[in-house]
Amino acid sequence: MSNTALPDELLTQARAGSIEHLGLLLDSYRQYLKLLARLEIGRKLQPKVDASDLVQDTLLEAHRHFGTFRGESESQLVCWLRQIMAASLANLLRHYLGTKGRDIRLEEELAANLDQSSQLLGCGFVDPGSSPSQRASRREQSVLLADALARLPEDYREVIILRHLEGHPFAEVGDAMGRSTDSVQKLWVRALIQLRGLLGTMK
Repeated sequence: MSNTALPDELLTQARAGSIEHLGLLLDSYRQYLKLLARLEIGRKLQPKVDASDLVQDTLLEAHRHFGTFRGESESQLVCWLRQIMAASLANLLRHYLGTKGRDIRLEEELAANLDQSSQLLGCGFVDPGSSPSQRASRREQSVLLADALARLPEDYREVIILRHLEGHPFAEVGDAMGRSTDSVQKLWVRALIQLRGLLGTMK
């Protein structure tokens, strides 16, 4: 997203009825939702569900029901998107488990899991020298991180997701990536350096 198309500006235009701005607004969260989908699908349905399909379903539902959104900020918008994703994922779970009827408790559990994953995205990557007011003036850290990860080389992105976001020990990361433990440790360090550099340009 360019500096001339900030979320609040797009949200204002979308609320005014601009379909084009609504599309741009929702699409700006595609990488964020895709990362959350991967983390949650890995717990529940892998490899039955494609994260991109879940994201597309979420964005279509958000577009269809945008008139019901009552929030005023980006943080409220991403929370609303996570709730939609939780409902979509609950539908997929019911399909694969062969159950019928809406399960509110399942949706609430999935929404809580997605919230927790979203909070995890910003942990360890925020500049420790930032003041609370500086952090508050930026875009949502979890969204920025997802966008930055999408810009990394694939192996850099994978080692960060496996190690930091999915919590695997280096030995398991090495097995998953077909590398030695020493190799993935070095790759992890290089990936972190590049990721933090990207985040520094996106504040």
